[in-house]
Amino acid sequence: MALLLGVDTGGTYTDAVLIRNEEEVIASAKALTTRHDLAIGVGNAVRAVLEQSNTEAGQISMASLSTTLATNALVEGQGGRVALVYIGFRERDLAAHGLDTALKGDPYLVVTGGHNHAGGEAASLDEQALIAFLDTHKNDVSGFAVASQFATRNPAHELRAAALVAEITGRPVSSSHQLSAKLNGPKRALTAILNARLIGMIDRLIGRAEDILTELGVTAPLMVVRGDGALISSAQARERPIETILSGPAASLVGAQWMTGADRALVSDIGGTTTDVALLRDGRPAIDPAGARVGPYRTMVEAVAMRTTGLGGDSEVHFLTEGLQGGVSLGPRRALPVALVAVDAPDVVHETLDAQLRSALPGEHDGRFVRAVAGQTLEGLGPREAALLARIGEGLHPLGAILQSRVENGALLRLMERGLVQVAGVTPSDASHVLGLTNAWDAQAARKALTLFGRRRTGAGEILAKTPEDMARMIVTQLEQQTLLALLETAFAEEEVPFGPSPEVLARHVLMQRGLRGHRGLVRLETGLNVPVVGLGASAATYYPAVGEMLGTQMILPEHAGVANAIGAVVGRVTMRQSGTVTSPSEGKYRVHLAGGPQDFGDADSALALLETVLRGQATADAQAAGAFDIQISVQRDVRTAGVEAREVFIEAMITVEAAGRPRVAAG
Repeated sequence: MALLLGVDTGGTYTDAVLIRNEEEVIASAKALTTRHDLAIGVGNAVRAVLEQSNTEAGQISMASLSTTLATNALVEGQGGRVALVYIGFRERDLAAHGLDTALKGDPYLVVTGGHNHAGGEAASLDEQALIAFLDTHKNDVSGFAVASQFATRNPAHELRAAALVAEITGRPVSSSHQLSAKLNGPKRALTAILNARLIGMIDRLIGRAEDILTELGVTAPLMVVRGDGALISSAQARERPIETILSGPAASLVGAQWMTGADRALVSDIGGTTTDVALLRDGRPAIDPAGARVGPYRTMVEAVAMRTTGLGGDSEVHFLTEGLQGGVSLGPRRALPVALVAVDAPDVVHETLDAQLRSALPGEHDGRFVRAVAGQTLEGLGPREAALLARIGEGLHPLGAILQSRVENGALLRLMERGLVQVAGVTPSDASHVLGLTNAWDAQAARKALTLFGRRRTGAGEILAKTPEDMARMIVTQLEQQTLLALLETAFAEEEVPFGPSPEVLARHVLMQRGLRGHRGLVRLETGLNVPVVGLGASAATYYPAVGEMLGTQMILPEHAGVANAIGAVVGRVTMRQSGTVTSPSEGKYRVHLAGGPQDFGDADSALALLETVLRGQATADAQAAGAFDIQISVQRDVRTAGVEAREVFIEAMITVEAAGRPRVAAG
């Protein structure tokens, strides 16, 4: 008998499941995610499933982790301070390709070097300039990203730069050619920046998860879910944390299919911070050919084709001042629910809310609190951020008592982006407590917070909501509407024959919206979804039935919908892909682009055979390192030719080798 332990760390909850023989869920549990030390939440969830099932930790055959931590970090703009080494490119590329936005003021160096499309050196690497840059910034960043022009054709300069980073700074380094074999240097640079930004965060998560599992007596090695739903070893995830973006959502797709057997359906997973929507075709999630997109970033990471929206049960509620009626919007930033922080610090929360309710006029920061997150790195903090963080100190505080001027709002935002502080405020979770849809935390604190929020004045001078119940219904209605739009956008994006306008425009179009309400005038309009929706997440049963009704489709809510990510974490397969290219720099010459440098051949067959052999070896070695057995190899060749003077001329070929198998430990 094989016992499989799946763990998922989300923004609000950490889930755990035990599955017997890949067939039956025998225990599931939730624990609050503990941001200051993720191991506490992991340990609490794992202990709960062990106790439920009366299982000894040593009986577990495999442990696997999925996480929304990397996804949430990118959506919310969090992560460590990093530096970019940009070799052989132009400085204007930074703005043209969004690299300056991704850097967010972090240091960078544009330095001479790089290669051409054939793998030849375009210019010598300016090592002196690089060494000076590394000396300057070795103590004020948490990691480095290195991207060189045409590094996928010849990575020599990236390898040299990475070696200097390691030698001079000792910091982690992310090289773009190791993250993608595709062309498009600026996009690879962006991927390397995000990878470097996530390294510390994911390393801490995996390290502490392994610590707590060892402490509990789990001896099985830890696996991690990749963004395409495949499993990798914890060591591989630590080196390339960018591959774990969409890890949690990918695991939820695998779990959804395992639970429902759905062949064609939209899967919508609502968490605390994000809602992730994807389409199952033939029972499998499709891989996004353009690379994973999370928040504002389009990466070169292979991941499921999924639309991630900053919408969840803990999305911060914002007051809309435009128009006469007023209203609310949700997200994309997460806030701690007031009902939750009231459990941790009841005196502070209730005394503050009561004092604010006694005030005749609503305050800008009513119902909002702030606290620091312990155990985070403080590198690269500016003086204003450092002063604000010192003022916050320990414990929970009313936000209005901490901010001394409007100028400090920017410093607070930067501290939130770094994951150094958390802000509490009104969320849909609070609304659910007021309406009696859930009772996990302090419902009375939620009522007070929603009463304060509803006192705001609309453009017509009227209060937004007369009762906390009215305010709660307004928030829940808005969540349902934004969920409906997320589902429609995904459906339009996945239509085999595009409509023309963007999915965002189509989802909001007046004809679509009137059709959902069954317009009957001179024109009859009926619109909706033509596929079922599998609703996942702890709060799916609370919000999704109404969404399914509005869309006129079947809403499937599986028994274990709340722990789908944790289920998907242990029923997936190890899958490793390696890609490489053969080009023809001149007639009769075929160049294989390898990590050790280009190799030339006199015929295409020899060049392709060598590349396939190398890629088979790399993919197999990666799969074995991840613990896979019974490895199956598949090879895909994409050979481009052109007709010239009645003959076919070789242009370029890309070979992709996939090695897949189940983790050995899962066999018991």
